[in-house]
Amino acid sequence: MNTLETEQKVAKLLAKARHVIALTGAGISVPSGIPDFRSETGLWSRYDIMEYGTLHAFRADPYKVWQMFRSLAETVQSAQPNRAHLALAELEEMGIVKAVVTQNIDHLHSEAGSKVVYEFHGACDSFQCLACNRRYNRDEGESRKDLDGIPLCDCGYVLKPNIVLFGENIPEEAMKNSFREAEAADVILVVGTSAQVAPASHLPAVVASRGGAVVEMNVSHTELSHMAGYRIIGDVEETLPSLVEQVRALRRGSIGLA
Repeated sequence: MNTLETEQKVAKLLAKARHVIALTGAGISVPSGIPDFRSETGLWSRYDIMEYGTLHAFRADPYKVWQMFRSLAETVQSAQPNRAHLALAELEEMGIVKAVVTQNIDHLHSEAGSKVVYEFHGACDSFQCLACNRRYNRDEGESRKDLDGIPLCDCGYVLKPNIVLFGENIPEEAMKNSFREAEAADVILVVGTSAQVAPASHLPAVVASRGGAVVEMNVSHTELSHMAGYRIIGDVEETLPSLVEQVRALRRGSIGLA
């Protein structure tokens, strides 16, 4: 079955579905200029995970870890939503996609117009103080930088971007809501991720265990592929908009739902 035929089948599946959710990973943001952290040009190729990417490292030397945060901010803040983000937002506007669960920290789904977004690993658009737990939005944090360009809390402690470092828990609300959505879903679109990192990796299995369909959209087959009933292989910035066009065609009555 070629890509177009698969897209048509998945479009019919989406049109008939009661509750569709999407799980996204790094691959959906690569076209926006944000490399996969684990790729050859990604963040972990320049900063050792254990030295910069853990909660312990931040508590031990927050100024050092802010070297990595600066590099991350430069990449993320210049990025714009691409056509794949916009396509998912359109599917939500159509009433098809009920929620997006993302492992990304770039906030691009919300910027694209998606309203129901659960960010498993937090986002770069806010800051928190680990000493007194006070939170600041991006503009507030940016206005509080010291002479070294590091944002400080009112209590004097160095602020941390509201992203989940290794050694931190997934935000409880995001976790609870994401699994609730998975338990209600009859279709999950797994976009730009191999879904190998727990606990996000459990969401496709939850949907499948309840008889739901798993649709994989990625540039190649992954370790998730064995679970997927449908696989759309290719650049998601091309395949997701194409899938949405198929859904539009169904809604116009150009293609039968049988």
